[in-house]
Amino acid sequence: MEAYLPKKNGLYLSLVLGNVNVTLLSKQAKFAYKDEYEKFKLYLTIILILISFTCRFLLNSRVTDAAFNFLLVWYYCTLTIRESILINNGSRIKGWWVFHHYVSTFLSGVMLTWPDGLMYQKFRNQFLSFSMYQSFVQFLQYYYQSGCLYRLRALGERHTMDLTVEGFQSWMWRGLTFLLPFLFFGHFWQLFNAVTLFSLARDPECKEWQVLMCGLPFLILFLGNFFTTLRVVHQKFHSQRHRSKKD
Repeated sequence: MEAYLPKKNGLYLSLVLGNVNVTLLSKQAKFAYKDEYEKFKLYLTIILILISFTCRFLLNSRVTDAAFNFLLVWYYCTLTIRESILINNGSRIKGWWVFHHYVSTFLSGVMLTWPDGLMYQKFRNQFLSFSMYQSFVQFLQYYYQSGCLYRLRALGERHTMDLTVEGFQSWMWRGLTFLLPFLFFGHFWQLFNAVTLFSLARDPECKEWQVLMCGLPFLILFLGNFFTTLRVVHQKFHSQRHRSKKD
């Protein structure tokens, strides 16, 4: 009964939406909203792949780059709001996988304000290539995670409000370990981006504050993604070893 009573919005939702009640009062409504969230991520991921490819290989314009970064800001802002609503309605999203969308929003906002110039052009192609790869991996994750979640829900092993995430969680161990190399490669690409930006920030010709302010979020994303994924893998190996000793 408690699950169907209106809940007070958290700080973030209160700041964005005020006192609007976002509690969904039926299981069907909750599942429909969760399904809409998953479709939103899938469609936007495909659009981001196409736009990043266009900017990287077909167009070299700060205007189209700005449009791409604006889309990223809007996408991540929308994700944070939708995820907060889903958490309010019973979805169990681990802390880092929510927080990293706030970091990505900040990063995209800084990229949007970065003026065209020598430093921007030095990093532009690397960033667009990374964006393409990241969106491709996110598409793979959605495709395979959604199928895995469907099977686990049918077996009663997962909650109906569990979501796909842009990372690796314990329930993915069965059948989705092939995604780990793609994820770790993406994590180290984030580190490479951070190192590149810190190197550019030391260039005597660098005058833009955006260079350092983009490097820091990339470093935070690498540390959070890498160690969160590593912890899940370590816990799984540890639990499997513990079971084998019992047997």
